[in-house]
Amino acid sequence: MPKLTTKSKRAGLPPGTLVHVGIARTSPVRIQVIDYTGERVEEKEVASVEDCFPFRDTPTVSWINVDGVHQIEIVEKIGRHYGLHPLVLEDLVHTNQRPKLDDYGDYLFIVVKSLNYDELRGEVSSEQISLILGKNFVLSFQEAAGDDFDPIRERIRTNKGRIRKMPADYLAYALIDAIVDHYFIILEQLGERIDLLEAEMVANPTNDTLQRTHRLKREMLVLRKSVWPLREVVGQLERGESALICKQTHVFLRDVYDHTIQVIDTIETYRDLLSGLLDLYLSTVSNKMNAVMKVLTVIATIFIPLTFIVGIYGMNFEFMPELHWRWGYPAILVLMLAIGTGMLFLFRKKNWL
Repeated sequence: MPKLTTKSKRAGLPPGTLVHVGIARTSPVRIQVIDYTGERVEEKEVASVEDCFPFRDTPTVSWINVDGVHQIEIVEKIGRHYGLHPLVLEDLVHTNQRPKLDDYGDYLFIVVKSLNYDELRGEVSSEQISLILGKNFVLSFQEAAGDDFDPIRERIRTNKGRIRKMPADYLAYALIDAIVDHYFIILEQLGERIDLLEAEMVANPTNDTLQRTHRLKREMLVLRKSVWPLREVVGQLERGESALICKQTHVFLRDVYDHTIQVIDTIETYRDLLSGLLDLYLSTVSNKMNAVMKVLTVIATIFIPLTFIVGIYGMNFEFMPELHWRWGYPAILVLMLAIGTGMLFLFRKKNWL
């Protein structure tokens, strides 16, 4: 279990104080710069923070990706050079933020959640990705190395599509779109798990089946918390009046908004399915219990008259007519057998068995 830095460390501190909140990491921060136009592309990993400063005011589109926000001094240097508000810097290192969009005039601050699914542990984990969209640059801050942006990098390198012909806002759109597209992959994996659970629930539900169903339902809550606010963020970008978003990019943002709605619909469908599986489990267990109780009730019902007969002849009275009859014992046994057989026949005739 990774060690977490909790919100309690920020309690009582003034606004804008930089304290990392999230998984405690010791890996070095990695800064990658991709600077491009329609004719050329420059890609490099810088050794120091200062090496990415010249890309702030260039006429080209610059994408500066920072892997790791746990080293406060690096985030602070970047924020100071790019003129980021102290509250923005605070939210960058506080990785439990809700997806949101803040407009600061010269730049937009966007928070989204990247999701990953661990099939072995059956858990969905989320990572905060923060985007700063300026006039000619995009800053992306991630908690750790490894992301969903490799297809974007490849499109920039090979000049596929329109990304190298469009301004920086299209790059920001492409990054958000890559994150939303990865949601569909996770939903497919979860959908397969739900199908297996449904088949198992119908055939032979166990306590392990119930526990896995509850775990999946909790994972749906993680997805819902990450995707529902993102719909509002993309909607604000698509309908916003910011000069940083070009008109031609609004069409693409509308497409991402539609994808977000589709993801939300799928999540709600899966939540309903899981709730139905829980009801199915309770119904199946109840039916099994009813079947057992029915068998036990039939057995008890058959033995009630037999116990009555045995009770009568077990009384210690001296003068009972059948006690001295030679065929009394086998006659009583035959009578008891006939009563039991007759009751079984009656139960089957009434479809109680």
